[in-house]
Amino acid sequence: MNTKGHCYPKFIILKAVYFKLRFTLSYWDVEEIMKMRGIQVDHATIQRWLYKFAPLLETEMKKRKFRVGISWRMDEIYIKIKGQWCYLFGAVDKFGNTVDFLLTKRRQRTCAQSFLIKSI
Repeated sequence: MNTKGHCYPKFIILKAVYFKLRFTLSYWDVEEIMKMRGIQVDHATIQRWLYKFAPLLETEMKKRKFRVGISWRMDEIYIKIKGQWCYLFGAVDKFGNTVDFLLTKRRQRTCAQSFLIKSI
């Protein structure tokens, strides 16, 4: 992850992105948390960091993800979230570890296939 050209060091950028991704916080909340730690950063800057570094962090985390079993079970559940019916696709290995999951509004073959390919 290259943070060259940014005004803040790498650990500050990663900490702000971590707060936003790990907890259900708004950009304003993350700005306030960073301000309490003595770091003046704007919420728009945090948003730009998130758009830039979140995909990079996702690829790094997938590389470091724990190994799952050879045998998988796929499941599809129709659930209601905030008054909207959605499909929850899930993949679980034989040890009960969640491999991956996907939430969609429609039940489509292409969604299920892309989920399976992404999980592999």
